[in-house]
Amino acid sequence: MRRLGPPSEVGRLAAPLARLLDGAWQRMHWWVAAMALLYLLSGITIVKSDEVAVILRWGRLVGATPALQQHGPGLLFAFPRPVDEVVRVQVKHVWEVPIVTLDYYVQQPEEGDDEETPPPTDDTTLNPIAQGYAVTADHNIVHVNMVGRYRIREPAKWAFYGPKEDRVLTAEVTAAMVRSLGEMGVDRVLSDGRKNLIAIATERAQAGLDAANSGLELASLELKHLVPPLALATDFDAVQSAYIGAETRKKEAQAFAESEIPRAQGMADSATQNARAEADAGLAQARGQAQAFLALEKEYRANPAVVRERLYREGVERAISAGNVRWVPPPTDGSYHGFRITISSGNASPGGQSEEDER
Repeated sequence: MRRLGPPSEVGRLAAPLARLLDGAWQRMHWWVAAMALLYLLSGITIVKSDEVAVILRWGRLVGATPALQQHGPGLLFAFPRPVDEVVRVQVKHVWEVPIVTLDYYVQQPEEGDDEETPPPTDDTTLNPIAQGYAVTADHNIVHVNMVGRYRIREPAKWAFYGPKEDRVLTAEVTAAMVRSLGEMGVDRVLSDGRKNLIAIATERAQAGLDAANSGLELASLELKHLVPPLALATDFDAVQSAYIGAETRKKEAQAFAESEIPRAQGMADSATQNARAEADAGLAQARGQAQAFLALEKEYRANPAVVRERLYREGVERAISAGNVRWVPPPTDGSYHGFRITISSGNASPGGQSEEDER
């Protein structure tokens, strides 16, 4: 059996350190286990009610479809960093981005600089490098200041593919507005074509955002101002005032026509109905008279003497409507000899005597 030699100087010096480390491990292994457990629990994420979360595992999206990639509100269990990265996205919040790339003064402040530099004082010229503008279909220059409001529609694309949202939104909205303005005349743009302009530009900007895989949805696009160059503002205001005046008179004329035409049509309809009623009444009366004449003519053919006497009596009765009438048969030889008829008239003479006619 080999006999051990005496301990070396290094061994004697390292022995206290080894005993110290061994004692520390005996006391700290529970702490190490606790730290490891806390590290594993750090992968638990609380997703709020207005949020959706996506998981990036080693830089790649977890989930084969958008439905599997998005995780709703609640507790989300994932591996701790650096294996998994949980990105929470506020899908119900609407952000706002000012877009001044087409304004007469493009403000580009440095990062952290909140002060605004005043616009150029010379309004008679246009610097295409420092000042933004767009050209309409009839080759007129306009300046546009816009505000874009957006929300995150596809969190997976926004978290993995999408560029910085304010930059891509500014670029797509600017391109869409330049193209849309290039298809419309300045008179329409500055008057009643703004709503159509906003609708077309919004649709084109959304198509650009989808093509860039931004995951953003353009909620609304607002024109803060759309004006001509400052040097021509007075002339454009005069044209605009004239246009508004013409539109006002046109609307007044339309309102007058809308009130007068129905009244005239009503009067015409009433006159037509009255004329038709009178025509119907006259026609009915004429038909009745014709029928009566035909009936009388038939009776006359059957018995001329009786009809002739009746007509005679009716004619005299109509002629003498007041007083007492004594009927005298007609003469046989065509004339009366020494015959007297006394007619009582409503208009008596001053002496109270009746008028007498001798035939």
